[in-house]
Amino acid sequence: MTEHTIERLAGLEASTTRRRFVAGAAAGLALVALPQIAMAAADPSAAQKIADHFSSVKTMMGEFVQFGPRGEQTGGKFFIQRPGKLRFNYDKPSPMRVIADGKNVVIGNVKLKTWDLYPLSKTPLSLLLSEKIDLGNKLVRDVKQEADLTTIVLGDKTIFGDSTITLMFDPKTFDLRQWTITDVQAKDTSVMIFNVQNGVQLDPSVFEIPYADVHTQKR
Repeated sequence: MTEHTIERLAGLEASTTRRRFVAGAAAGLALVALPQIAMAAADPSAAQKIADHFSSVKTMMGEFVQFGPRGEQTGGKFFIQRPGKLRFNYDKPSPMRVIADGKNVVIGNVKLKTWDLYPLSKTPLSLLLSEKIDLGNKLVRDVKQEADLTTIVLGDKTIFGDSTITLMFDPKTFDLRQWTITDVQAKDTSVMIFNVQNGVQLDPSVFEIPYADVHTQKR
């Protein structure tokens, strides 16, 4: 598939063609669109209960499908360890990887051996991977609820600018279904997850960023 702003997955503004890869969800969401009905404000305590449950899951792994703003689609496997760690392995023939090690996020093309490094704290992914999601603080932009979906929008304008992350949960099981990152250009990246396993043992090497390769390319 063609390369196209995987940076949008972290809510980062695309700056070079080399950094472009798959992205998120504007047109793609139309393919998996949620019912377009009015959403009522959620019970704050119920929403916090969902957020607490999600935060309590320290490790996750499964499969994902990612949709881009122009309808592009790709998939792969993901791994999460709270706090701050994530890995996305995209299905072949894509050579892309996304790795967060708790401090930084790296976007890499293992075929071209190119890497882009960003502080995790400067991306909305840090909210997804945080130790606890507190719906009582200023990070919460919106909380809405339907019969089959609870939606929580998080952002920090002082850190991420206009970037936000929208988390979508099953209100009955409290399971995370999907997240969408809206970047500073108001373009969406949506990730749907499935075949999820919680509480799994993950090898620490899964979240290791190849810093030697990252630094070597800059010489």
